Parts: sequence; structure tokens; C-alpha cells
Amino acid sequence: MDFRPLGRTGIQVSSLCLGTMMFGEWGTKDHGESIRIIHRALDAGINFVDTADVYSFGESEEIVGKALAGRRDDVVLATKVHMPMGHDPNRKGNSRRWIVAAVESSLRRLGTDWIDVYQVHRYDPAVDLEVTLGALSDLVRAGKIRCFGHSTWPVSAIVEAQWTAERRALDRPWTEQPTYSILTRGIEKDVLPTCQRYGYGVLSYSPLAGGWLSGRYRTDKQAGPASPVRQGLANRFDLSLPDNQRKLDAADALARLAEQAGHTLVEMAIAFVLRHPAVTSAIIGPRTMEHLDSQLPAAEVCIADDVLDAIDATVAPGVTLNPADDGWVPPALAAARRRR
Repeated sequence: MDFRPLGRTGIQVSSLCLGTMMFGEWGTKDHGESIRIIHRALDAGINFVDTADVYSFGESEEIVGKALAGRRDDVVLATKVHMPMGHDPNRKGNSRRWIVAAVESSLRRLGTDWIDVYQVHRYDPAVDLEVTLGALSDLVRAGKIRCFGHSTWPVSAIVEAQWTAERRALDRPWTEQPTYSILTRGIEKDVLPTCQRYGYGVLSYSPLAGGWLSGRYRTDKQAGPASPVRQGLANRFDLSLPDNQRKLDAADALARLAEQAGHTLVEMAIAFVLRHPAVTSAIIGPRTMEHLDSQLPAAEVCIADDVLDAIDATVAPGVTLNPADDGWVPPALAAARRRR
């Protein structure tokens, strides 16, 4: 496992980051097994763990807190705020009111005095960036978080956040967590170059494209029952949709390419993400020990240039085969904003 600088924060993180969305009600319900998976990842050299308050509505953070007891000082811990944590309209979003309350709950669930990387889970154009950055800056000065970033932000918001921080003498974001895989390459056009320009650390999620690059989806096999998380995402997993048929065809071609190159599809998919010079760490999100063991070897895989060329021929640079996989829909495209 190699270590890379998290942008210009001075923090060194492993090239693989352990994502914990699948620990708890949304995935592995057995806390003991989830903790064993986390410990296996740490023992393998991973020092970077990512979670969020919304994952199983706090349960994932609680599991992570149990797993890190006695090992907290050796782990770079990231969590997130923004998604709804109840029916109260003020228990979500990017307001100072919610951020200050949410961080205290995350600290309690995680059993820690500080969070290394606190991330705003999505952009909210209804909240002034000065409000959000001001609250996060105060948390840095209070010692509750070490630095902050965001996840799945459009490039315009990334740039605006940098300018707002400079003009208002606030701390600035240092990390972005976008979705990125061979099947979802849209961020190569603008987000990744912009992150490089501002010295960001990039911890990209879903390198297996939600399971499409795990071998689970192939034309010659049944995918099996969908997880609770996937059941509400028919636009991304319904095989009758043309966009998803394109993903299925690409997954077949990529599986053949990986076999020819002497890799598993899982290894090639994760190694592809790590090969981009803007990416600091790829978030892997195992649900089982077997998933973890199949993903760890990717940290040691170096994809040859001719294989990268073949990948580009299968899915062109800058292209996301199904736009629903991008993780964020601009509010300007919402039905209420379509001039009718």
C-alpha cells in the first residue's frame, strides 16, 4: 500500500480508502463482522476511512467508532454532512445551524474528539457559500475538524468556494469526493483538472460503478437480488433501459480486456481510477470480507499503456455512459425550471 499527499493539507493517506456505506442496516447488519472487515483493512495498510452521518442513519459512524477504539490516532477519518437526518427541514443541508449540530452528533457516534476531513455531501445553491465556509472554518479553529472538503460538487461551485474563501478570509476546501470509474468518466473534463489546479486531494468513490465492474452484471448471468440501496435506483440498474444496456456491453468488453491483461475486472477497475494523476485515493466499499480481499490487490496493480488505450476505446475519456450515475443533477434542470 503506497501513501499519497492529500492535496496540500500535509496529510498522508493510503491509495485505497475504506468506505463504510455498506456497514449497518444498508448492508452488513452484523456489527462484529463489519468491525472485522475494518480491522482487516487497517492491518492491510489502509489508514484512510470514509463514512457519513446518513449511512444507515448514523449506524455506520457508530460501527466505525467501535472499530477505531484504540487505533484512532493512526487513522485519517473522514465523514460527511448534508443529507436529511429526519423529517425536520432543518436537519439537513449546508446551513450553519445544521453543520454545527451535525458535527457534534458525528463526533459522539464516532467516539472521537476530532474529524480529520469533514465533507459537505452535496452542493446546495440555496445556501450562501460564505455561510457554509464560515461554519466549517469555525469548526477548524475550534479543533473539532482538521480540514474540510465536499462531495460531488459541480466545477462552478468548486471555483466559487475558492474565491469566496479568499475574499472573505475563510478557510478553503481541500478535498473533493466525486464518483469516478471507467463507466463514469464525466469528471475528467473539468472537475479533475480544476481540483489539480487548486491543489485538492481527490478521494473518488464507486470505482466499481455501483457493482457494474465487479463481475456482478454480465450478459450471460443473472445479477442476483438488489441491495436495499440499489432497489430505489432503477434508473441506474434497470437493464431494460438503453443507458444501462450500454453499461452492460461495456462491462462485458472490459471483463475480456482485464482477463487478457492478467487482471481481475475488479483490480483493473480500481487501478484505472488510481492511475489518474488527480486522484489521491480510491474509496472501496466492501460489504463482505470476500469483497475486501478481492479489492485490496488493486493497490499493487499498474495498468499498461496499451490496456489504458483499449479502455479508452471502450469508454471514451470524459464520457459517462448513463448520466444518472453522475451523482448530482443540476437544479437548473429540475422540472420546475424547464420553462413550463
